[in-house]
Parts: sequence; C-alpha cells; structure tokens
Amino acid sequence: MSQFEELVRTRRSANKFNADITISEQELNEMFNLVKFAPSAFNLQHTHYVPVTDKELKDKIYEAAYKQYKVLTSSAVIVVLGDMEAYRNIAPINEGLLNLGVMDQREFDDTVSSVHQMYEDGGERFRRDEAIRNASLSAMLLMLIAKDKGWDTCPMVGFDPEKVQQVLNIPDGFVPVMLITLGKEDTGKQRPRGYRKPVAEFVTYNGF
Repeated sequence: MSQFEELVRTRRSANKFNADITISEQELNEMFNLVKFAPSAFNLQHTHYVPVTDKELKDKIYEAAYKQYKVLTSSAVIVVLGDMEAYRNIAPINEGLLNLGVMDQREFDDTVSSVHQMYEDGGERFRRDEAIRNASLSAMLLMLIAKDKGWDTCPMVGFDPEKVQQVLNIPDGFVPVMLITLGKEDTGKQRPRGYRKPVAEFVTYNGF
C-alpha cells in the first residue's frame, strides 16, 4: 500500500477531539502553503480560510454551529469561504505570465475578457456555485494535508452561515462553504467507519 493510499484510508471525520491541545499559526501556515496548490477554475483560487483559535471567538462559533461538541474540543475551527468575486482577479493573477512572455498581450486580454464574460453572464447563481465547487476542492486537500501532518479533521455543514459571518465580520461576496474542525482525535469511543458503497453502486461507465 502506498503512503498516499494509507493516508486516504486512515483519514476519517473526527467527532471528538482531545481538549486543550493547541496548534500554532506556523503549523497552520505550513498546511496553507501546501493547500495553495489545489486546483481551481482558471487558477482563480476562489478559497479564503479563516482559522479560529481564539477561545472567545470559538465559543461564538460553537453557538453558531448548534453547540456541536467537536467545535469546543478542537484545536482550531477553520471557516472555509468561497469568493464569488474571484473572477475579478483574473488579470493580476496572470500578469506574471504576461511579464515572463508565457502569454502574449492578445492571449492575456482574451483570457481576462472571456473569464469576466463567463462569470458575469452566468449570474449570481453560477458565481455562487463556482465559489462552493472550488472551495470544496481546496478543503478536501487541506484535510488530507492535515492528516499527513498528524492532525484529524471533520468537515461540517451544520452551522448558521449568517451568524458565522457576523461573528467574523466576513465581507459580502464570500460564501461560507463549510467549517473544518481540526485537532487530535479522542479515539476512546471512536465509532466504526460507516458503510461505503462498492464501486459498482456509484460508478457507471459511459453513462447510465
């Protein structure tokens, strides 16, 4: 079994963490320095992370997350946001390639124009879907990176997004996609892994 296969098989959602274990910003930044390589449409990098380690703030997130115990015992609660306005950064993101000569001016202009048109023509729903899609790709990579570094995680959709936005002063244009609790799992009463469908139940080649 490869190291990556073992990582995938051993990563699981932790419902309870060992309390009073802290994680430093340096450790979190090491993870974020890897997660930046996650794929995103047009390299727009739609994802923004808000790690919450402050106890008072975490208590407020606990309330916004319907008092789920894993929030209280986690070392950090990471709020995963998708940027609905990410397409507006297409020009600065590609300026480096233009300056290096990888893209010529015409290709640069065409890229900027076409991306703006796609996201604006698609409307708010498309921009929201894109924010969620791309942030979800990044979040999954973050959880694998965390596991590789000895931390356990749990993705959460059970929270009030408006309350989270208020607590953290999240600007308009960002979609709260999920929370990720991170810490060291308390395995004392770990539940068995849930049922996983065999491949034939969720894969149909060349259509249904």
